[in-house]
Amino acid sequence: MGSFTRKEHHFLSELGLAPRNLGCFVNGSWKGNGPVASSRNPTNNQVIAEVNEASIQDYDEGMNACVDAAKIWMQVPAPKRGEIVRQIGDALRAKLHHLGRLVSLEMGKILPEGIGEVQEIIDMCDYAVGLSRQLNGSIIPSERPNHMMMEVWNPLGIVGVITAFNFPCAVLGWNACIALVCGNCVVWKGAPTTPLITIATTKIIAGVLEKNNLPGAIFTAFCGDAMVGKAIACDARIPLVSFTGSTKVGLTVQRNVNDRFGKCLLELSGNNAIIVMDDADIQLAVRSVLFAAVGTAGQRCTTCRRLLLHESIYQTVVDQLVEVYKQVKIGDPLEKGTLLGPLHTPAAKENFTRGIQVIKSQGGKILVGGFHIESEGNFVEPTIVEISPSAPVVKEELFGPVLYVMKFQTLKEAIEINNSVPQGLSSSIFTRRPEIIFKWIGPLGSDCGIVNVNIPTNGAEIGGAFGGEKATGGGREAGSDSWKQYMRRATCTINYGSELPLAQGINFG
Repeated sequence: MGSFTRKEHHFLSELGLAPRNLGCFVNGSWKGNGPVASSRNPTNNQVIAEVNEASIQDYDEGMNACVDAAKIWMQVPAPKRGEIVRQIGDALRAKLHHLGRLVSLEMGKILPEGIGEVQEIIDMCDYAVGLSRQLNGSIIPSERPNHMMMEVWNPLGIVGVITAFNFPCAVLGWNACIALVCGNCVVWKGAPTTPLITIATTKIIAGVLEKNNLPGAIFTAFCGDAMVGKAIACDARIPLVSFTGSTKVGLTVQRNVNDRFGKCLLELSGNNAIIVMDDADIQLAVRSVLFAAVGTAGQRCTTCRRLLLHESIYQTVVDQLVEVYKQVKIGDPLEKGTLLGPLHTPAAKENFTRGIQVIKSQGGKILVGGFHIESEGNFVEPTIVEISPSAPVVKEELFGPVLYVMKFQTLKEAIEINNSVPQGLSSSIFTRRPEIIFKWIGPLGSDCGIVNVNIPTNGAEIGGAFGGEKATGGGREAGSDSWKQYMRRATCTINYGSELPLAQGINFG
């Protein structure tokens, strides 16, 4: 396999990576009989390492072993499954800084965000350990004498997890930690452009399974393209598929899963708004908008894309934002002080440039930014655009650091603009007035799955259920009672008497 020649890549060997890697973990061993792909650093588009992707034979072998492993894993008591997930959390803690650095190197987000992403999986492990002793059903009073009625939750068997480049390992954590304690095996297809993160994360999990003499196939992973994604979506042995990505691809996944009566957990696009009322704390709002719009170079599904400003404070907020945007340090995400790293791929940079042309053609006025940066990397300027809320481009998700600003007069109007897009993931309002706060979070307020007050649209905590409505797909991951999606509910009625009273008082013969 050789060793890394570039100094900045030396840490990768600590994660078990080499210049050439096998990209499939099937039946407890590494292989890869499909095409060879290159992982590139978005800061300079140079190759970091190569990966042998999955072939359809690798997929079949992996799934056959996974089906067998599922029969073993679902019989392990839930608290013992929790203990395995606890050990996975500890193994990730030991590699936190190396894995976080890899996220920055391969995906392009700044180092504090890369480390934060891995911390999120560690936190999910902790959450899931506690959950492993609380997968409780309920006892329901029966209307029939000498009958007992209860709900029992059983594992689904296998959960497919298809993740996106922007959170190349955290989204796996949201799903896999809970799926595993619920008694499911996991089949993971990582994003095709972040294969090293897929391999490094899988090696950590595989090490824990091996140490506990458990079948490696409990966690099966593939690096690969849409072929593997389609195989997962169409595979009747996978009762639940969790997919993160675009609405367009999500619809295709949903159709394939529906055709075989499987279940889908979809986390699709967002088009999130922050509303700033006339009584808002302006300083707090400006800091929040900066993080929400510029963080991860605008490549979060929870990124703030629309800023709705009350007309009385419009100019004040715009002026302050333009000033802070001019001070944003753009550069290598691994360097201290960088706030804006590159977009993930050269194609994303082209999309940005095309998007700016469309914005201008629809009457958008660039207040700051608007250009890509001439360099070997995928860098663009953080951009603020003054535009009408009715411009068609505002209804779409341009995956980059572009913020649309627009003004409103009344709360009713602001809520209507917030709710006027197809997506329904995250939303936030800045105000100090209780009557506005409670209207905003109530039935006639925001139509999103995440409804915030005086904080940004991004940076969700794992304790709550994460996900959105409408074109965002309707799935929920991480906390609250999201675990119920990874299990099947059985309503059990037990007759411990000798009579046969029927429900609803029916007399039959």
